[in-house]
This record gives sequence, C-alpha cells and structure tokens, in this order.
Amino acid sequence: MVNEVVVRIAAERILNKGLNPKTSQVYLLDDITNDDYRQAVENYILSKTEGV
Repeated sequence: MVNEVVVRIAAERILNKGLNPKTSQVYLLDDITNDDYRQAVENYILSKTEGV
C-alpha cells in the first residue's frame, strides 16, 4: 500500500523539475526504486498530464 501524499509530492517534484532531497539533483522517475511507488507516481503523472 502506498501513501498518496508521498506519491503526490514525488510526482509534483518530477513534473516541476524539483530537486531530489537525497541527491540534490533534479528528481527523475528513475530515482524511485520501490516498484509500487514508481507505478503510483507514473499513474499520477499520466492522470495529471492527459490532454497536454
């Protein structure tokens, strides 16, 4: 089970080219190593960018 708040924060950082707090680099989807969270972030991004 994933925490939707964490998913939203990670997705927003990726979409806005925000920094990864661990590396101080631009946050990338590849930075997410947990498969459940990665899938949830991908789904969130897809739902927020439909029609763009």
